[in-house]
Amino acid sequence: MNIGGIDSSRIEAMMAQLKAAAAKSAAPSAAGGAGAAGGVGSLGGVGGLNGADAAGASSKVSFSDALKAQLDNVSNAQLQADDMGHRFAAGDNSVSLSDTMISMQKASISFQATVQVRNKLVSAYHDIMNMQV
Repeated sequence: MNIGGIDSSRIEAMMAQLKAAAAKSAAPSAAGGAGAAGGVGSLGGVGGLNGADAAGASSKVSFSDALKAQLDNVSNAQLQADDMGHRFAAGDNSVSLSDTMISMQKASISFQATVQVRNKLVSAYHDIMNMQV
């Protein structure tokens, strides 16, 4: 069945991918990995402990390790988006325009979030350096 140019099998395949990605990102957080979830919001959960992390509190992840993991995720997202863009421009039929644009937007949002975290860290550093002792 064709719904507005997208057939139902493509929609079902996309739903299966979303469910697999959700299950994949939920598995590391249940195991206690704070920065391993690999999304834009995964950096925000580094400091707090939720119910699943309380059991694995003995295996804490340092802030620098979580930050490095998030930077690696952003870098990988940018490389993947760039690769998809080059493949689409070269005429590769296995890469669709929508997948390429979504990948590029994810990479852009991840980078913008990382820049905001950097700005907050620099601001906090300046505040600490300007404190009277």
